[in-house]
Amino acid sequence: MRNSKLLVPALQGIFFLVPVLALAQVPEEMPKTTPTTAEDTVVTVQILPGVRKLEFRKLNDSTQLQILAGNVRLRQGNSYFECDSCVINNSANTFEAWGRVHINDSDTAKVYASHLLYLINRKVAFLDGGVRLTDGKGTLTTPELEYDLNTKIGIYRRGGTVTNRKTVLTSREGYYYADLRDVYFKNNVRLVDPAYEIRTDSLLYNTESQTARFIAHTYIKDSSGRTIETRDGFYNLQTGKAEFGLRPIIRDRNTTIIADRMAFDDSSGISQAEGNVVVVDSAQGTTILAGKVLRKEKIDAVLATNKPLMIVKQDEDSIYITADTLFSARLSDLYGERDTVVRDTVRGTRVVDVNKKDSTNRYFEAFRNVRIFSDSLQAVCDSLFYSFRDSIFRLFDEPVVWSKENQLTGDTVYLHTKNKKADRIRVIENSLLVNRLDPDIYNQVRSTRMDGFFRDGQIDSVRAAGFAECIYFIQDEDSAYTGINESKSDLMDIYFRERELDKVVFRSAVTGTIWPVRDKDPQDMRLSNFKWVDERRPRSKFDLFQ
Repeated sequence: MRNSKLLVPALQGIFFLVPVLALAQVPEEMPKTTPTTAEDTVVTVQILPGVRKLEFRKLNDSTQLQILAGNVRLRQGNSYFECDSCVINNSANTFEAWGRVHINDSDTAKVYASHLLYLINRKVAFLDGGVRLTDGKGTLTTPELEYDLNTKIGIYRRGGTVTNRKTVLTSREGYYYADLRDVYFKNNVRLVDPAYEIRTDSLLYNTESQTARFIAHTYIKDSSGRTIETRDGFYNLQTGKAEFGLRPIIRDRNTTIIADRMAFDDSSGISQAEGNVVVVDSAQGTTILAGKVLRKEKIDAVLATNKPLMIVKQDEDSIYITADTLFSARLSDLYGERDTVVRDTVRGTRVVDVNKKDSTNRYFEAFRNVRIFSDSLQAVCDSLFYSFRDSIFRLFDEPVVWSKENQLTGDTVYLHTKNKKADRIRVIENSLLVNRLDPDIYNQVRSTRMDGFFRDGQIDSVRAAGFAECIYFIQDEDSAYTGINESKSDLMDIYFRERELDKVVFRSAVTGTIWPVRDKDPQDMRLSNFKWVDERRPRSKFDLFQ
């Protein structure tokens, strides 16, 4: 072929029918038999103008090589190949290329490498040496790549990195779907972004929408320190929207959230959890169970609906609170950015400095059908407000509080706690204390205001002030009823023993009568605002959902 150079102009633009293997070893996965279908044998490669050297070399009767060098450009359908040098093997239906290899696949993907082995009939390329594939949105770099020009799928098995703007994804194996701009990462997957870091075993990522889909156990950590564990869902790094399924777990500082499914919008800072939601606040010692929870991270506010239940953890006697709606947020956002106004009926209005990160800088509210249960105390009302700063439960709209056989009612009830146990109680306006002795037999005290005091979480004494009245059944040492004390006094103290009413002491002028038991029907001995609403009382934590 000493005159082969003279053939170059005449051969440029000619189509060669070439099947494949050249001067490199074919990978083990590659079929070693020559295709026999008509479709496989009618595949053409065109040598485009501009090749500097073209040489024909015949190895035997069945094998002929075409050797091209310098500005080599080939075409197969809508796919273009460029390289420094190339050898086409007509018997193996392959061509092998070296030096600045470039594949432009129908403008779908562009692939770069230093070496290429191409199966012409199957349209499959094996590339190595600084391989780089780009779809115009993301770029894949890998030591070796198998790229199928029919399916537009690139496969790497020796590690690869995809860079998409500021997002970098790495994995041991990967499948790049160029026409869909999807990458399926497998085995030791890691995504690093200025806002997020993701670790998993399998991940599907779209370079155009910048959406990561989770199909295996996945660990996510954002720049604020929040972590997410999930096995299903997606996260769009461009919009900040995400959805997770199969009981994801979110840990955000002192808060842990678990639910059947969750949705986030980081641009607005709003998240939603649905299905058997559990929210644990370790700083407050509280747990919320609900069917649905909405959270606004920027103001650290939580709204729980669909049979929500809050548990205030205590050593032996936790408090359970349920309502139609529960809401919790920061006191500083409620009262002001720098200071908190605390209104106290004893000490008056006070202004307290607030630190947003202070664990006591929180409150929660409950609305409609509020019910409270602990072993030592139960209550119901229509709305409730609790401040972690002063540890006071404020009960509004027909509140009722029970402690064993004692019932307290009034217009408003303040239940003060200390170390998360009942410490004292204040009943404001229309105060009524009822102590049930037997069916239809009740000790009763009413006044304008009452202040009760607890010892070790149990009711110890009550002071009734302002137009106080009482009906008190007198008992002997054998608990037999001997008389009925019906009296009025401006101030009286009621003492309890083992949570049962023990005695009444009058602290100011007293008017009244002591009736023999035989002269009065106990059912007629009722104060004007008497009521006993035991049917509303939750008997256990399970009753809260009835």
